[in-house]
Amino acid sequence: MSLRRPPAPLLDATLVLVALADVWANVDIGQRAAMACALLAAFALALRRRLPLTAFVLTLPTALVTDAVFATLAALYTLSSLSRHRVLLAGCALAYAIIDFLPWPWSALRAAELAGTHNLVHLIYAVATAAAPVFLGQLVQAQRELSLRLTEITEAREHERLLTAQSVLAKERAQLAREMHDVVSHQVSLIAVQSGALQVSSRDADTRKAAATIRLLSVQTLDELRHMVSVLRASGSRPCELTPQPSLADLQRLVDGSGLEAHLDTDLPEDLPPTIQRAVYRTVQEALTNVRKHAPGAAATIRIHHMDGAIRTTITNTAPTRSAIPLPSAHHGLAGLRQRAGLLGGTITSGPTDDGGYELHLALPIDQDR
Repeated sequence: MSLRRPPAPLLDATLVLVALADVWANVDIGQRAAMACALLAAFALALRRRLPLTAFVLTLPTALVTDAVFATLAALYTLSSLSRHRVLLAGCALAYAIIDFLPWPWSALRAAELAGTHNLVHLIYAVATAAAPVFLGQLVQAQRELSLRLTEITEAREHERLLTAQSVLAKERAQLAREMHDVVSHQVSLIAVQSGALQVSSRDADTRKAAATIRLLSVQTLDELRHMVSVLRASGSRPCELTPQPSLADLQRLVDGSGLEAHLDTDLPEDLPPTIQRAVYRTVQEALTNVRKHAPGAAATIRIHHMDGAIRTTITNTAPTRSAIPLPSAHHGLAGLRQRAGLLGGTITSGPTDDGGYELHLALPIDQDR
């Protein structure tokens, strides 16, 4: 368990008291000038956080005329822990070392005394004493900055983890939107079309009423699905390749269950890349859904072949034989197909045919994937 750091005012007051105790122990009360310098240095420690250099300068006189140097060392440590100016710190340390080494008054200095072994030891001691608080202050400053950097790195990692989670969630929403449109809407629209056909063709009143109810509920469900897909698409991220289950092996079952007169003509191998197989499947599924919705009674032909280094899928339907039942649509189908094809380097074209039908063509390059 880490100890809590005491409040700054309490720590400053403690240092002032320790400095006063140092004055009491090392300064004779009868020496008024020395006592004044010592007391000035002790109370100058109250300024050490806001004005560290000023506080240090105010403590230098006591180091010159007395042995009470605690306040000077404390001020030098504080200045070193707050300043990045190394030249300034070196100058302050040198100033203290010189003051501590030279006798007072300086008029009593004799050149012969400086050459003695005792004075050499004293000089080394003064330099070491001045260097100690500087090095300690720099160490504390480096530790403080390292702690701040670690905090910033931790916050950056948490932010990155949050962005990653949001990105994954957005991709899942985009996948859910695509699958809801491709699968759920496909099935519900089939129910709506079949119930509408039953309502028109049945002679039994109860059957027609039940078919009308089914169709109404199907239309309402499609409308709600459209809003849900719009919300999910709006909260999604960039287009990304999805991993649904269908493949080319499921095409025949899709065609057989489409409720249309449809013919599948394909000679594709089964070892195509899964992304190509899914794109072809979804394109055929969307095209058949559109035929049911917009061209009732039309027949459809699906041709899928490998030509000129690309998989070419063409879905063509004849002209409708009866009026289409209006169903809600958000017009995301072809846009989603173009998006999927673009991710694979392919293209989609579509348009009406001369006989009143409609044709959709998908081209996907595969040579680079094989």
